[in-house]
Amino acid sequence: MADIAVVDYGMGNLRSVEQALRKVAPAAEIAVTSDAEIIAGAGRVVFPGQGAMPDCMRELDARGLREAVLVAARNKPFLGICIGLQMLFGHSAEGNVDGLEILRGKVERFAAPLYDAQGNKLKVPHMGWNQVHHGQHALWDGIEQDARFYFVHSYYVQPQDVSLVQATSHYPQSFVCAVARDNLFAVQFHPEKSHTAGLKLLQNFVQWNP
Repeated sequence: MADIAVVDYGMGNLRSVEQALRKVAPAAEIAVTSDAEIIAGAGRVVFPGQGAMPDCMRELDARGLREAVLVAARNKPFLGICIGLQMLFGHSAEGNVDGLEILRGKVERFAAPLYDAQGNKLKVPHMGWNQVHHGQHALWDGIEQDARFYFVHSYYVQPQDVSLVQATSHYPQSFVCAVARDNLFAVQFHPEKSHTAGLKLLQNFVQWNP
């Protein structure tokens, strides 16, 4: 039985996530897997992500992973990354598709054109390092307020329930970049690419007992 299952649905930064987890949890048994039974038996689950929502949802169903991911997100320590955050919500403007609807809300695209306070045009996707203003949660332990994390995304989540919000960032307006509920934590940025702060968040997740 794996200590940590990293869900392989044919997309996402699988090896980067696996390597980062091995760095913070060298003694853990980590399985990068598309086997629903291994996911079901794992102690905790990471759903990494990059790419498009329609592809993500199609691959989840094609590989028979939807139910395993739903159960994991409701019953064990679960970390969603990037698309792994967005797919938790009800509907995405990207491809006009429905997510897993574990959390109520929607996924919207940054409205172009975007300009910063100085009138400079901002690109979509939002790509690069940005400050994260976080709340109080075990996964933020040891991480400075407004620490910088690495983002690559054109879409962001809009939760219906504001109590889910665990962090925000700006591009150029405030947007939600982390949510949490019970055993579930999910982020828009890529902790596996975010150096010290990202590794600390992953280490906190590995040690988290919700």
